[in-house]
Amino acid sequence: MISAVQSAVQGVAAAGGAGSLSSAAQSIFQARQAGANGPATPFANLLTDTVGQVNQLETEASRAVTGMMTGNGVDVHQAMIATEKASMAFELALAVRNKAVQAYQSVMGMQF
Repeated sequence: MISAVQSAVQGVAAAGGAGSLSSAAQSIFQARQAGANGPATPFANLLTDTVGQVNQLETEASRAVTGMMTGNGVDVHQAMIATEKASMAFELALAVRNKAVQAYQSVMGMQF
């Protein structure tokens, strides 16, 4: 199942381009590479860290929009960039979740 999620992440990354990946997605790839060369990172910790990073991007976007609305020195471009980063990170996390659920359902549907 983990390999199915990893292939899903690679598929999403290939579709979106490596330059557009969020730090959450990059941490998944770094953890995967580190797991090949050193001790394995538990999958649950990887998911928890990724969700935390997506939440952090959402918080930063909210702060940027609030700063723009109140006139605290945040310009429109910074707010839009922060919002798009949060949106892309959430969409990537959602795509990975959907692929993981799909992989789980296909494993559960197998007959032995």
